[in-house]
Amino acid sequence: MNVSRALRVIAFALAALVGGPVLAAGGPALVVELESGRVLHAERATDPWFPASITKLMTTYVALDQVRSGHMAMDTLLVVSDSAAALPPSKMGFKPGTQIRLDNALKIMMVKSANDVAATIAENIGGSIDDFAALMNAHARRLGMVGSRFANPHGLPDERNQTTARDMAILARALLREFPEYRNLFDIGAVQFGRRIMRNTNGLIGRYPGADGMKTGFICSSGFNVVASATRNGRHLITVVLGAPSANERTIKAAELFDRGFSSKVNFTNPELAALPASANTSPPDMRPVICDRKGPMPQEEDAPVVAETDSNIPNLFSSEVMAFAGDTAAKPVRTVLGPRTAVEPERVWIGLNPPSEAELAAQAAAEDAAEQARKAKTGKATAAKKGNAVAKQADAKAPDSAKTTEKAAAKGKDQPRASVSVKPVSGTAKPAAKPAADTKAKAPQKAEASKPKSVAN
Repeated sequence: MNVSRALRVIAFALAALVGGPVLAAGGPALVVELESGRVLHAERATDPWFPASITKLMTTYVALDQVRSGHMAMDTLLVVSDSAAALPPSKMGFKPGTQIRLDNALKIMMVKSANDVAATIAENIGGSIDDFAALMNAHARRLGMVGSRFANPHGLPDERNQTTARDMAILARALLREFPEYRNLFDIGAVQFGRRIMRNTNGLIGRYPGADGMKTGFICSSGFNVVASATRNGRHLITVVLGAPSANERTIKAAELFDRGFSSKVNFTNPELAALPASANTSPPDMRPVICDRKGPMPQEEDAPVVAETDSNIPNLFSSEVMAFAGDTAAKPVRTVLGPRTAVEPERVWIGLNPPSEAELAAQAAAEDAAEQARKAKTGKATAAKKGNAVAKQADAKAPDSAKTTEKAAAKGKDQPRASVSVKPVSGTAKPAAKPAADTKAKAPQKAEASKPKSVAN
């Protein structure tokens, strides 16, 4: 791994040791056992943080509660509004008026993290974004998420949004325990819409042994967040990582927290989530300066193909006292190696009530081809136009030089004597007429100037 990344990780570790609401300080982290609710590790677990797209876990909870109460069904059709369709990416790009089943909407939202789909779910359940947010906050209070406040269903930037690692662990436990029949929503490796195949942004799925889902999130102000679930040897753990500096480091940190959690034992000395002390901070830090305003390309939500190597020289922060686990007396585990993802069979999703027929799939493929060709043609025209503009600018840039050359040539021509011009004597003394230009030497212009009448100078 490169030196700059290693230095950045060391800086995060030192900041974690010092503590306090510093921007880059190894953000909040938490490991909790699903069944007992006992905390295996807590680091700044009640500090307020911007949730980003892990907000969509609460959107899912509200939707599943609607199904549980009988107000909706998984095949209920939702309609995409103009406002939902206008939201920024990540999105599916559905046109206003498009209908999609709730189950397909949830799958797309969990895998693709589509903001337009999250808004569609919210508007069809709550009637408006604000009314749906009120439902989200009511459920949060009921669940004991005392540090959370939601202003929208997708997690796009809004200063009113905030949560904590502790609260997200409470929500994850509620989802997995109250709706066991829908656990597969959080463990989908990829979905396929038409010919588009979209991989899950959770870098643990298909990489970490026992990883079985949940949700990632990223905006510049939050850094890289994840709520992750994993099962091994009959134990089910939940890990929350907030504010990681990149998708790769988010995945590495979550994997190592799981390693430590599975190697530790739970007993009565481990606190429950409700017993974690409140934070002294009242508002989330803005991570933008260290996440998006630094030099280099904008960070991406996707992990790189390989996120950890056995010979990595990055310090293993989680095998030190920096990340000590309560009650952990076991030997420190060997670091899990995360290689490329295993192949997955994508789950097909569709719009409308029923799955598309083969003929409909063929028609959709043809429409996608036509749209792609139109896009390429438009791109080609735009490129040609840019080239034309560049050529025109170059011509314009050269034009002044050509004009100057012409002016110089004209001026030079004025200095040359003309064959048909004769000069009169100044004082009546007879002098011969000027010779033709062809016979005139270099001194001819000087003679002509000397022969001008005095009245001309006045």
